[in-house]
Amino acid sequence: MQRTILGGVAVVLLALSTVGSAVAACRDNVVLVHGNTGNPSDFANTVAELKRRGYVDAEIFAPSWGSKICAACNDHNGSEEIPVEDALIDAIAASCTGKVDVITHSMGGTLAARVIIKNSLRPYVQSFVGIAGAFRGLWSCGTYPWNVWSTTCGSWGLSVSNPFLNSIFGVRFADRMHSIKSNIDQIVCSTGVCTVGGVHSSSIWNQTSTTTYALGHFGLLSDTAAKQVDLIQ
Repeated sequence: MQRTILGGVAVVLLALSTVGSAVAACRDNVVLVHGNTGNPSDFANTVAELKRRGYVDAEIFAPSWGSKICAACNDHNGSEEIPVEDALIDAIAASCTGKVDVITHSMGGTLAARVIIKNSLRPYVQSFVGIAGAFRGLWSCGTYPWNVWSTTCGSWGLSVSNPFLNSIFGVRFADRMHSIKSNIDQIVCSTGVCTVGGVHSSSIWNQTSTTTYALGHFGLLSDTAAKQVDLIQ
């Protein structure tokens, strides 16, 4: 169920053309996409940092997606997409710049990438920050089609070399793409190996920058708020 955003963006851009003084104050709306079984409140520190820098609630969009009790049930196809799609389209339509910045955690990174690519939203995404994502898959999910034991590890999940990950590999989904990663991430590096094909799984192809911290999977989100906001400025 794809929604059109062109009308909303056109209205915004027309308004901007007649109010020159507003252009200088314009900044992208921000979309925050949580991880598997997570909640928008996981971004509490990020929201606090955004507000410290002058953002208001109307500029921040934080969809809630997927099952909160069954991590093995969530994947990147179907009902999980809809809240993220709606948030991105609404944020773009309401943005005074006509663009948005996207900050994601864990599986929210690959889900947001899927939604952006599927709905042709790439021209409207200025910056994308992937925190502790598994863009190249999780060894704990095995290599597709072997040892795939759950929906989250299936063909639309995070098994290494599955059809979904192969379909988005190499595709650009923002003007600037940044990754935040760790070599002690309890999820991405749970098997003791963080890399797939010699590259850290949290790294994004064609990325503008990457930053490595000595933090765990959830600390990468909660303890790097200032860096996250720096990356979308």
